[in-house]
Amino acid sequence: MNKYKRTNSPLPSIVRMIDNIFNDEIIKHNRQGLTVWNGSMPAVNVKETDDQFELELAAPGMSKADFNIEIDADVLTISSEKKESKEEKEEKKDGRFTRREFHYKAFKRLFNLPETVDSTNIAANYVDGILSVVIPKKEEAKPQPARKIDIV
Repeated sequence: MNKYKRTNSPLPSIVRMIDNIFNDEIIKHNRQGLTVWNGSMPAVNVKETDDQFELELAAPGMSKADFNIEIDADVLTISSEKKESKEEKEEKKDGRFTRREFHYKAFKRLFNLPETVDSTNIAANYVDGILSVVIPKKEEAKPQPARKIDIV
């Protein structure tokens, strides 16, 4: 008799369910155009006011030259690619020691812009590790003040 007899335990279905959740999330992120290299994806806050949208991307330790921001066919792309290398040389009695380290960090985020934004006036700023991208709304998309309609 097999001592590892299959039981009616919910464990296999729970494991399968968790596996499906993680796989679905990965597929969903890939469909949204989110690409991760080196496991680093900056967090993004999206704020909407009456006049604009503002994206705040947390990317400490970078400089504004490390970012590339493009717009093409109502898709805003924010990306970065940073390569660093460090080499150490040391002389010892038993020979020369050399160590070279490479570090590569990159990300790419895509945002589908609504038709209500003015994509010709997008502005960006990088201060204290936060990349801010301001996307103004078109005038016709901004809330209009209430007005009285006269009955004729």
